Amino acid sequence: MALCVLALLPSTWTHAVAADRLRTTAAAPDAGVAVVFGAGLWKGRPTPYLAYRLDAAVELYRTGKVKVILVTGDNSRSEYDEPGAMRTYLRGHGIPDDRIVSDYAGFDTWDSCVRVREIFGVRRAVLISQGFHIHRAVALCQAAGVESYGVGVDDEHDATWYYGGVREVAAAGKAFLDAAFQPEPRFLGPKEEGVSRVLAALAD
Repeated sequence: MALCVLALLPSTWTHAVAADRLRTTAAAPDAGVAVVFGAGLWKGRPTPYLAYRLDAAVELYRTGKVKVILVTGDNSRSEYDEPGAMRTYLRGHGIPDDRIVSDYAGFDTWDSCVRVREIFGVRRAVLISQGFHIHRAVALCQAAGVESYGVGVDDEHDATWYYGGVREVAAAGKAFLDAAFQPEPRFLGPKEEGVSRVLAALAD
């Protein structure tokens, strides 16, 4: 019993942090920036899970709640480019290319959150992911110094959904340790001004 309680504590923490910060696309605050986390590719195109996330970002952009969409994902090898596929999808849905900023080193949620703050200079954002992941994303970005609100998008209750739910128990444990010890991302790199440049131009 004690082991079960300990195993669930990190998940309890992520839900407690995110509890008052989850919104629908209609109720999301005007945050300037939407952050879309990668969710895999199939034959070079976004999986249905990732497409749902990108569709939510398109809706937030069209309603004026965000001005920039920051896509963060894995491009650790030349044949696998999550941010590139996400950009192509968004452009195909009417988002201007100069309103999309790509983070090619979002290898996990903590890395993405730290890079959103340290590399791209984002201090406030709407995060977009599936319901089984959004609590952890909000908790980690809050820990990384980004004032975050989460939009949990539609799920397909297939094998991936069940796997994601089970995986979150272990992932929440890692998230708790990441928030506590704040390790350096796998790759940090130089600062990128894509987000700040767009926001500054719109403010003029």
